[in-house]
Amino acid sequence: MNQVTGPRAADVETRYRAEFALGEHSVRHLRRILWLYLKGSGLLEVADAAELALSELLANVIRHVPGRRCGICFLLLPGAVRVEVSDECPRLPVAAAQEALAEGGRGLLLVEAVTDRWGTTPDPGGPGKTVWFECEVSPGSRPAPRP
Repeated sequence: MNQVTGPRAADVETRYRAEFALGEHSVRHLRRILWLYLKGSGLLEVADAAELALSELLANVIRHVPGRRCGICFLLLPGAVRVEVSDECPRLPVAAAQEALAEGGRGLLLVEAVTDRWGTTPDPGGPGKTVWFECEVSPGSRPAPRP
């Protein structure tokens, strides 16, 4: 069963958490949830980069994690968002060196290109890990005040 806790329509919390078994349309739906969360937080400036990076991390879960189960966390930071994707697969992601015409293997290179920071954190209590990234608004640009 999927569980969701997160922002309410009139009140954007500083943290959104959910657990999913990813399916055919999950990436599209989670990108939309992230966009709505960023809109409500005044961080639309980073939405394109954050949505692309989230898509790549979810594609890795779909491709490499048995059962396709993962946890998602969106964290608001001052002028930034941090997105975390956790799973129970012990294998850490590695940016693959591929041939120029290869159809895959560039996901983490895209994450690195469009985010300000990214990394992995092994789960200290189990076999899994969390892959995360952060996207910051441009210096001099200020997010809209929260309602």
